[in-house]
Amino acid sequence: MADIEKEIEKEEKKVEKFFHKKENIWMSVSIVLAVILVISLGFNFSGKSISKDAAGNKAVDFIKTSFGADVSEFTNVTDLGKIYEITVPYQGQDIPVYMTKDGKYFISSAIDIAAVASTASNTATTAKEVPKTDKPKVELYIWGYCPYGVAAQGPLAEVANLLKNSADFEAVLYYAGHGDHEVQQNKIQACIQKLAKDKYWNYAAGFVKTIYPKCGGDIVCDKNESVALMKSLGIDSAKVMSCVDSEGVSLTEADSLRASDNGVTGSPTLMINGVVVNVASRTAEAYKTAVCNAFNNAPSECSSTLSSSSSAAQGNC
Repeated sequence: MADIEKEIEKEEKKVEKFFHKKENIWMSVSIVLAVILVISLGFNFSGKSISKDAAGNKAVDFIKTSFGADVSEFTNVTDLGKIYEITVPYQGQDIPVYMTKDGKYFISSAIDIAAVASTASNTATTAKEVPKTDKPKVELYIWGYCPYGVAAQGPLAEVANLLKNSADFEAVLYYAGHGDHEVQQNKIQACIQKLAKDKYWNYAAGFVKTIYPKCGGDIVCDKNESVALMKSLGIDSAKVMSCVDSEGVSLTEADSLRASDNGVTGSPTLMINGVVVNVASRTAEAYKTAVCNAFNNAPSECSSTLSSSSSAAQGNC
């Protein structure tokens, strides 16, 4: 029960997840559940309701400024009693969100507890059943500038460089929720993997150490520092940036589709041989152990001991 409550709380606190998904699993939840959610959370209402238009405009402004979603208007506001249901067009869909009538509380969606429980149960079951293969496929689903994804990317880069001849490692840059600089970085990393895959994890390690702490929110810094890092690693930066312009959209859209197909909803998400794996800590040693457990015959490198120090960033975007 505690795990379910944490999942519900996480969904309410991270509305950007709701907006990036092209096929939102909460869309089928009834309005009645939204009302129940508001009542169960025990909100205290001032008794002074704002108008429907004011609620709609406030919701749009909140979504844009707080989560960076490309939302410019609302299409409808319905009075449900204690809350307003506000319909917002996003990526070709009409997305319902909710706001208390006094304008104090924004609610991303009603949460289907049974669906969350089922998902948690299925994850717990399948996480123990990673199939063993001769060459494990390791996928790290991240957003380029998600602090939690970056906290995982650095340690996994250490593992990827250790096991590069024995396993197939790939970063899947499936979403950008922090702005144009993240869109650009996602394209850069996708293109490096297409054009210079053998050097990607060295780039990833460099990005974590130098670019991420320096360029958050600055698209010019992101580009200049990425080019400098590529040149230092012997990556043809001109070809990569040409790829960014010509193929960046298609590559990152393919990553987004892959994430959707695999039910990925958070950065970072680690998959090994097609199964989501939850490690005890986001450390190089923990990731190495998870990957090495997926071999039919683990290589000698698996006996190496890697760093067990972890970043303070242990959540998800």
